Amino acid sequence: MSDLLCELWLRGVAFNPAAPSDVLIRLMDQAAGDLGQLMCKDRDLPDAVIDAALRHPEWRIRGALARNQHVDPPRLAPLATDPSGLVRARLANPHLRPWPRWVRPLPDDVLVTLLTAQDGGEDGKVTANEIIWELDSSRQIPLSFFRSMAGHEDPALRIRATWRWESLTPAQRAGLLDDPDPAVREAAQGRNWELDPERVEAELPSIRPSSRPFVLGRCALSPALVEQCFADDTVRPLARNPHTPADAVARLARLARHSEAKVRAMVAARPDLGPDLVAELREDPDEDVRMRAHLHPFSRTWIEYDVIDRVIGHGPECVCPITEPDPDPATVPSPGWFAACAVSGEPVLRRVAASWSGLPAELVGTLAQDDDEEVRIRLAFNHPCAPSHLLLGVFVTHPDHRSDLLRLPGFPHTGLTHLIGHPDPEVRALAAADPTLPRPPVDDPDEAVRRAAAANPSLTPEALETLLTAPPHRGRRRGQSVPPRTPHARTPRPLPQRSRHPTNRGGTPRGDARVAITGRATSARRQPTPTRQTGVSKSRFWHRP
Repeated sequence: MSDLLCELWLRGVAFNPAAPSDVLIRLMDQAAGDLGQLMCKDRDLPDAVIDAALRHPEWRIRGALARNQHVDPPRLAPLATDPSGLVRARLANPHLRPWPRWVRPLPDDVLVTLLTAQDGGEDGKVTANEIIWELDSSRQIPLSFFRSMAGHEDPALRIRATWRWESLTPAQRAGLLDDPDPAVREAAQGRNWELDPERVEAELPSIRPSSRPFVLGRCALSPALVEQCFADDTVRPLARNPHTPADAVARLARLARHSEAKVRAMVAARPDLGPDLVAELREDPDEDVRMRAHLHPFSRTWIEYDVIDRVIGHGPECVCPITEPDPDPATVPSPGWFAACAVSGEPVLRRVAASWSGLPAELVGTLAQDDDEEVRIRLAFNHPCAPSHLLLGVFVTHPDHRSDLLRLPGFPHTGLTHLIGHPDPEVRALAAADPTLPRPPVDDPDEAVRRAAAANPSLTPEALETLLTAPPHRGRRRGQSVPPRTPHARTPRPLPQRSRHPTNRGGTPRGDARVAITGRATSARRQPTPTRQTGVSKSRFWHRP
């Protein structure tokens, strides 16, 4: 058996869900090259294999496990105190570009461990602060964590709570400003300037120009600074700033130039508008302004305004990040508000309802049949009870969403016979992997479809043996039930060094090779980096040293 063929056999075993745990543990051996890392990062693992990876002497194996999005985050808690700083850093920010749409928050105890570490690990590759920078930019810290830390007994964690100053309650901010620890008081004072109009005015000249729109859009503003914005024609950030004075809001709503319609549109949904301004904006010549003004009865608070604002302007192909809902009921609109949005005549409000994972089942069924395409797409991605036929329909009609849909637990992988003749080879490849097919299409003209069919567990032993022995090798056996002794028989002793196979960074196979290993066709689309990021990665250690 050639080295390449042997390697592909081993990869098939590594990603075979029927492979026994002891076989998978053997594949972490150094003689298997990068195969153990690839397996620990990219597939669901039995508990015994997770335990072995957590104790493995090779940091790369533990680091690969830290990036595994199939393992429940609490199982990875021991990695927060790993001897290697590189492993801790990969737990703090496991996401390589392109960033995933979903990011699961880490448990509070893991966050506390990472944020209070006194060093960056025994290997000295990174510092504790670099790990914290990675964590802060990873989207794995929910806002509820910062609020819970505001009263923590550890002063270092109370200082961390000030990082999200505006998300704290007024009582929490007051408590931190009067904290018995001088370092906490200093940190709180350093953040509190955002709510002090005079300090904002004094600080603005020293802030770099690229950050000034953020300051003008979120911080409390003095009357002189507001007038300066009008004089400089930099009023757009004021339109969504909750601290903008009422007289300035009225001036923004009445800006007459056609180019300022976007400013009027941002003003139109503000919850602090008076009835006279709402009536004026409902008659605005711009359609978008009129639409937002008609949403006003549903935008009574700034929390509701923010929820609506995150939905408006995002079309059916939007791939912005999706975060876990904040568990604090004080930070999200009420269930009744979302239910009212779900039955609204305004498509934008139904899209808002479809984006909420807590929507009742009866309303989910209604929105799954909604006439508005974006409503159905948002429901598919955001609600755990979205019907499988909806997920499949979005997969077929929207190629940009396919790789994300395949990660959803409710996505259907059976009953796809009707798609075997679809003109899109990606759709045919999905159908070719359906284990209920009577005859997988191993003779399809597209190679990706043939590979998916070759990985189908419904292949007869005779057909499988023909594919495995006939050149060129067309498929692998992911999903095929393996007799208990078979993996051991197929695993050479010792395991060979992996040959140089085309890969992306981190050892992940490219293109069709990925299909051969996983038995599943994936989109060739490279997901664009989301425009809304919580920070910029500062580390230097993602590539192999």
